[in-house]
Amino acid sequence: MNDLVNPHDRFFKEVFSRPEAAADFLANYLPPDVVAALDVSAPELIKETFIDKDLQAHFSDLLYRVRLVGGGEVLAYLLFEHKSWSDEFTSFQLLRYKVKIWEQKLRENSKRLPLIIPIVLYHGRGRWQADTKFESLVEGTEQAALRKYVPHFEYHLCDLSAYDENQIKGAAVLRVALSVLKHIFSDDLDGRLAEIFSLFRQMPEQSALEFLQTVLKYLSVATDRVTADDLTESLAIAFPEKEGGLMSTLAEQWIQQGLSQGLSQGLSQGLSQGLQQGLLRSTLRVLRRQVGDLNEQIQKKISSLPTERLDQLGEELFDFHSADDLEAWLRAIEEKQNQSGSQTQ
Repeated sequence: MNDLVNPHDRFFKEVFSRPEAAADFLANYLPPDVVAALDVSAPELIKETFIDKDLQAHFSDLLYRVRLVGGGEVLAYLLFEHKSWSDEFTSFQLLRYKVKIWEQKLRENSKRLPLIIPIVLYHGRGRWQADTKFESLVEGTEQAALRKYVPHFEYHLCDLSAYDENQIKGAAVLRVALSVLKHIFSDDLDGRLAEIFSLFRQMPEQSALEFLQTVLKYLSVATDRVTADDLTESLAIAFPEKEGGLMSTLAEQWIQQGLSQGLSQGLSQGLSQGLQQGLLRSTLRVLRRQVGDLNEQIQKKISSLPTERLDQLGEELFDFHSADDLEAWLRAIEEKQNQSGSQTQ
């Protein structure tokens, strides 16, 4: 299955095949009492997939070996649902995959079966509706005397649609990946990109370059809700440096290493022709998301800012919580400009 048919699968595996990203995810998204029982610092990836071929358009999976704190090991099975709706039979599918894993262990002459922690990562448009307990699928389990005949387990659900932005935890790589997955089906994806891209500032430059290419490639094939201009504008506000800075380095590497030709050309043209306009549009767009509607007077003030002040606003706007914060910032800038003007007279 190629990237164009299933870009979600490729992006999921590129991110969560990284040991540091897997460790970060397990540490931040498993229940605290489960994390306390495990050493999640160094999960070992087991590369086999257990998903039937006819289901691979909707699911991806990864299996990790994780050490127990007191010795021994368990398996953490991460199932990624890249459908835009929840599936009530997910627990049944997980049971089948657990049996497949156990069968493999028996073929390896294991004396006992390993404990498997099933985790479902979901990024659909609506909230997950399915019950996480397997027994909810089986008739008659309301009678306590009969429940002992039914497999009893549940999976841990990570429903990205239920998380606010401040609930997405972890290091920058994980937060970028989960934020992109959370919003990939959203109509307002373009308006969220600048804030997501700003997280790359927290990464070492070379790591940022490499991972940003992965993210841009995913965006270019997984959604039609963003254009090359949207990406350029969002990058301009996230990376306001000019010549010789990270912004120009990024653009050069993307073009040389080759995202899709149209995307690369769009980025190149946007950087050379519309950086200032793109920066202004992106700043206004993100400000509206951050503090609400902007009146005409505020928009005029922002539009009249010199490039260096617009760059500064792009760096600081994520600290604003209301229009009052923005107005206070603009007043402070005006006072500095007035003081500077009076000193030169």
